[in-house]
Amino acid sequence: MIQLTLLLLGPRYAARHLSKLLAFGAAWFAIGTFVVIDALDGALWFPLRTFGLLLLCEGLAAIVLAKSGLSLQTKFRYAKGAIGVLIGILVIVRHSYSDFLLAMLFGVGFALEGGLLIAAAWMVRYRNWRSTIVLGVMSIALAVVFFQPYPTHYRGTVPYCIGMWLAVSGCRMVWLYLRLRKSTVVQTSADPTDESETSPMIVHVWTPVGSSRGEAVRRPVIDRYIAAVDVHGVISTGHAALEAGGLYLSLYPAVEIDRSPDEFARLLRADASNDVRGRYLPSYPEEAASWCESTMKIAFRRYNPQRLQAFVAEYKATEIYNLTNRNCSSTVAEAIDVALEGTEFRRGDWADALRLMAMPEMWVAAQLRHRAHTMAWTPGLALDYARALRVVTDPPAVGWLALAALALRQSRRARDTRRV
Repeated sequence: MIQLTLLLLGPRYAARHLSKLLAFGAAWFAIGTFVVIDALDGALWFPLRTFGLLLLCEGLAAIVLAKSGLSLQTKFRYAKGAIGVLIGILVIVRHSYSDFLLAMLFGVGFALEGGLLIAAAWMVRYRNWRSTIVLGVMSIALAVVFFQPYPTHYRGTVPYCIGMWLAVSGCRMVWLYLRLRKSTVVQTSADPTDESETSPMIVHVWTPVGSSRGEAVRRPVIDRYIAAVDVHGVISTGHAALEAGGLYLSLYPAVEIDRSPDEFARLLRADASNDVRGRYLPSYPEEAASWCESTMKIAFRRYNPQRLQAFVAEYKATEIYNLTNRNCSSTVAEAIDVALEGTEFRRGDWADALRLMAMPEMWVAAQLRHRAHTMAWTPGLALDYARALRVVTDPPAVGWLALAALALRQSRRARDTRRV
């Protein structure tokens, strides 16, 4: 989250607040450690019911915003709101069974996260995959801590989880500070060109199901984010490309890869043995004419065309394709990051960062980016990443009160319709 925030705010913002990042990281780590110790000793100082009330209100607000129909992440808002309401109620109730349910929920979440990290790292073998396996093992170890009752008999579940999150976030801030401090050149480029002077940057996505040649056998989630298999057993992974005026970035293997089930597992390895010669298509009209129109189009008005053009020119100098390490989706995701770097810089103060962190779509984008970096970029992940950042960089000009009023009006219309 912090890394993506600093990317959107740009190098000028990072250079101005770099020392503060270290101070905040150390403070968050200290606070998190205190909260964990407080949770383990049985005498809770942490204001649980106040925290539960905040979660409940935040969950209800997310549901109201989802009912407005103006968010591009409607399903996420509903899921996030429902989880927030559930956890908030369980925290406020403060009974032995609610503590047990919370511990099981957190335990299952950490166990699934750890198992997914280990499985993805072992199968794909992307860069730093051994470190990811270690993180997966640590996540499973945390799940075991939540599952077993010792030493607080589940009473310290919530503050323990919050403390661990704060401590880990603090460590990440310190790590990011050390990484940024090593940079010898701090760019101070001008703000991105105004939207009235540039053509929109369009992200084209062909989803696996939408681009399947035969009738796809539906597998929810898998055919959305990984691949679709048609009735003949042919695998379709979809495609992603980026267009901005006369610029077009669409990477393919020079020779079609054998995507039969037997060969596909081997090709998931992200090492150099699976590098093949790549080719870049010249334009979207030619690609659409030779194949089909893209399933989804996400347009960005605010971006830096100069940085994007320089990136594309340098990127196209290397004609290499790798199914998981350097594919069409990772290419588009990198181009989006370069084009949007620094676009959210306003006054350069803390209000810029707080404004971004208060947006649910920002959290969605950060989670998608983290998931892709620990597994691989796919057209589905690139699509959701682009949609989330599109809302972040150009949010709808509607206030909270207007959204709430709109949601209430729609609820009333729905009730009136049912009565009729």
